[in-house]
Amino acid sequence: MTLVSDLDILFAGAEVCEADEPRAVEASWARGGEAGAEKARLREMVDAHFDAVYVALRRLGVPAAELDDCAQQVFVVASGKLGVIEPGREKAFLMGTAVHVASHAKRSQRRRREVPEGDEAAEARADAGPRPDEIVEQRRLRALLDEVLAAMPEDLRTVLVLFELEELTMQEISGALDLPMGTVASRLRRARELFARISARALGTQGRGRP
Repeated sequence: MTLVSDLDILFAGAEVCEADEPRAVEASWARGGEAGAEKARLREMVDAHFDAVYVALRRLGVPAAELDDCAQQVFVVASGKLGVIEPGREKAFLMGTAVHVASHAKRSQRRRREVPEGDEAAEARADAGPRPDEIVEQRRLRALLDEVLAAMPEDLRTVLVLFELEELTMQEISGALDLPMGTVASRLRRARELFARISARALGTQGRGRP
């Protein structure tokens, strides 16, 4: 299925931050005394999916100051569930766990009545490779994407992030969120329509604000 052009434009800047090496995860499995095969599998999951989990948590609304801890928490949960994670479905499990971790983090933030921190920590993770003008454009697109996602209801945003950014199938999302396939399909359709409307307004506003 082809996305609307606004969605393509915004998602083009989505993958521009990377997480630090999750040392706390390694410490947790060392304390747990997992067998060598389990340790190797967890290491593979961390290497393959840590950055994706980090970015997904950010897109799901986790405050910048809590991203490292929340990403590590996802893998700590996975370390205790290795026996039930089916081979080939690691990413789906991790993303489903990330949704729950993000929801808990946001509830905790609301209870503490904290003002969300800025994005300085995440900005510091940007790859130093691109040229300055490319970095500026990436940051603009990323900020715009965050703005649009933040304006969406959480249930629609979650499905959109998992499908469009994390590239999970609807079946994987259904399993990860424990939702019927029809509900996932309906939410995805509504999310895409809402995203298109909000992003069109946001892009139009930015265009009018340029010299």
